[in-house]
Amino acid sequence: MTSDLTEIVVVGDDDTGLIAEITSTLFERNINIEDLDQAVREGVFRMTMRVDTSEMIVKEETLRENLHELGDDLGVDVQVRFPDDRETQQIAVLATKESHCLEAIFEAWASGNLGADVEVVIANHSDLEPLAEKYDVPFHDIGDEKGTPDEGELLDLLAEYDADLVVLARYMRILSPDVVFRYEDRIINVHPSLLPAFPGASAYMQAIEEGVRIAGVTAHYVTTDLDQGPIITQRAFNVPDDATEEELQQIGQPLEAEALLEAIDLHLTDEVTVHRGRTRLRDPEDTDAQLGAPRDLDQANPDRPIDGLGEYVADQGDGEGSDEEPEAEADD
Repeated sequence: MTSDLTEIVVVGDDDTGLIAEITSTLFERNINIEDLDQAVREGVFRMTMRVDTSEMIVKEETLRENLHELGDDLGVDVQVRFPDDRETQQIAVLATKESHCLEAIFEAWASGNLGADVEVVIANHSDLEPLAEKYDVPFHDIGDEKGTPDEGELLDLLAEYDADLVVLARYMRILSPDVVFRYEDRIINVHPSLLPAFPGASAYMQAIEEGVRIAGVTAHYVTTDLDQGPIITQRAFNVPDDATEEELQQIGQPLEAEALLEAIDLHLTDEVTVHRGRTRLRDPEDTDAQLGAPRDLDQANPDRPIDGLGEYVADQGDGEGSDEEPEAEADD
């Protein structure tokens, strides 16, 4: 969300007239809608608006109360986030059993390099509770004996801890539209492949089976389409001959943590924006970030030949700039 706009998110059962009711309420309060996007998935309606409240004729709390009351009348949940709601943003981390990404987040937080506070760890297994206790962070296991999470409890916890950003630190469960829609462009996941290649489970094994020579990891925003959200950062590495899945994990896990931390930083500092399913830097010249491969690779890559620049090509043709191909000679 841009720093000077207010974000309004509406989520609930799909019904007619929802958009008109909400937008009319904003118009009556002299609020200009800068951007509006809506979708329906599995019967769940979501509308995200970014609005200019700088000239509205009511107080912020009044607008929040009005929209909450309207949401109750319409049977939908309405969230309002003003630009100045808080100076320090709050992160909720979702995890399963793998510790490397959660540990990297904790270390960055403890050293003052995270740019936000880790308010809670929510997991579908209890394995990582000792790690959360080490950093004195509340831990909630919302999974049953098979690790199936209670998404109602998840939503309650995210609301209780007032999460600004949800980070999936190798959380091995798919989030439903009911969760994703409420935190659109505010959920970051890290996946062990160079998306869009090898989505879903066992990505490192998929890379081995397909025989790729270069594999990698991707940090991206979560959408309702599995592993297809807007890409923020990526890291790549060479795949050794006859590599095992465990060997690729050992190579990839540190890069997973690095790419995830880079993506978190870009989000928290509002240096990345999402437009039509693609992320872009707001100020590319002023942003010091590694979005993909190291800059050293640019120097290592060959710079010739480039189509159209060879001396032979330049001397051919019957005129400068001609793109006509010579007539083929008959074989006789």
